[in-house]
Formats: sequence, structure tokens, C-alpha cells
Amino acid sequence: MRTGRMVQTVMSIGLLLTAGFHSFGYAQQSPESSRDNFNRSVKNIVLIHGAWADGSSWSKVIPLLEAQGYHVIAAQLPLTSLEDDDAATQRAIARITKAYPGPVLLVGHSYGGVVIGDTPGNDPNVAGLVYVAAFAPDSGESALSLLDTLSPVSPLTPFLEFDAAKQFVTISPQGVAVAFAQDLSKLEQITLTATQGPTSGADLTATPTVTPAWRTKPTWFIIASQDKAITAPLEKRMAERMNATTITLPTCHLAMLQEPLRVAEFIERAATSVGDR
Repeated sequence: MRTGRMVQTVMSIGLLLTAGFHSFGYAQQSPESSRDNFNRSVKNIVLIHGAWADGSSWSKVIPLLEAQGYHVIAAQLPLTSLEDDDAATQRAIARITKAYPGPVLLVGHSYGGVVIGDTPGNDPNVAGLVYVAAFAPDSGESALSLLDTLSPVSPLTPFLEFDAAKQFVTISPQGVAVAFAQDLSKLEQITLTATQGPTSGADLTATPTVTPAWRTKPTWFIIASQDKAITAPLEKRMAERMNATTITLPTCHLAMLQEPLRVAEFIERAATSVGDR
């Protein structure tokens, strides 16, 4: 009986995931055209989380992409320095290309945008970059210096808390609720507060160590219109500077948790179109 219930549950999840993607028009493709389209696309996707997070921030997007046949890894950043986070991302790229040889699409959320634009984005295996409510610094810029261009300041700023050594930063529970994940459920806000990764102040002030990869790689950008961390106007400026293919979603900073279907669809759009370039 238990085995039967488990099989039914797995089948139900598969049907839900497929139905979700069909709602964005995938059902309109014939099996032949769908296969041909996928053959041209990038099949490997590496997801990079932001500050005060971990790989589970992609938990709603991963099964949607995997259901469409993509190979997905969500890197776990130590959030101790840009160099350490670069190294963790490079290991993820090496891991996925060893298992599935071929080009990679890098997807970064928030501070993860700093990482994908740095050394990992310049990896020859990386075919394109997707920014999800993310920072995209140019040479000499950091996440903090980009935020300093805002007037007034980011609504999240008053809720940042340093540890006793003034080295790592977290967000207060109130900050998560009103300026980080304000459009998510109370339960999700509690979970995000409890699982947030303390982030080194060095990450927030780090500048690219190489020429930003977005200068030479195809780019895509999701602007979160209700973002109170980076803010939509700053995201729009960065997307325009990169000449990125852009959409705007009516979400808080955590677009991939609030609108996972639309984020997954956009990532798939990038993976498919980068293969045609």
C-alpha cells in the first residue's frame, strides 16, 4: 500500500510539473519540434544563490527544469569571499561538465550575479549568463557601491546586522518579512530567516577580479518589480547596460520562490536561444 501511494505521489508531481510548463506554451510544440529545439539548446544549468541564502533558494525551479530534461546543479557558496565563492562555482561547473559534457548556462540571483560575472562566467564552458534580480558589477564596482548609487537607500539596509567581529552580516527577522521576502508566506519567511547564510562583508565590497563576463557572453535578466533589496530601478539600469534580454516579474527580491514557473520558463528560453547563437 505504501509503495502504491508513493508511486501515485511521484506521478502526480510529474503531471503538475508538466502542466505548469504547458501553461507557458510548451504544449503547443509537436514532439518532433520539441526534440529538435532541445537539441539546439544548452542542457547544463548551474544555479548560484545570493547572499543570506543557500542552494535551496532554487528548490522550486530545479524540478521544473529537470522535468524538461535539463541537467541542474545548485552550487553551495561559502559566502566567505568572492574568491571562495568563485571556486565553489568553478567546482560546480567542472562537476556538471564531467557528468554531461557540453556548454553551461550560469544563473545567478542577487549577489550570485557578482559571482557569475567573475571568473566562473569567463570559463570557456559557459555559453551564457542569466541574472535573476541580481547585481551585475562592472570593473571596479561592487554590490555595495552599486547600492550606494540608490537614493533613498535600499529598504533592506536598516535591517542588516553584523556579528560581534564585524565580519559577517545577516538580515533580522523583521527585515526578511518586510524588505527581503515580503510577498512570500509567513512560513517561508520563517524558514528563510532560520536558514540564511551569514555573508561576509568582504563579499559585498568585492569587485570583479577579471573583465566581467557579461561583456562577452550573451545575457538575460529578470527584473523584480517589487524588489526592496536591490530595487527594480537599479536592476533595470544594469540590464540595459549589458543589453540583456529582459523581462519584469511582479515579485519581491526572491523571484524564483514567488514565481518559479515563470523564472524556470525564462531560464529555459535562455538555454534554448543561446544554442542558436
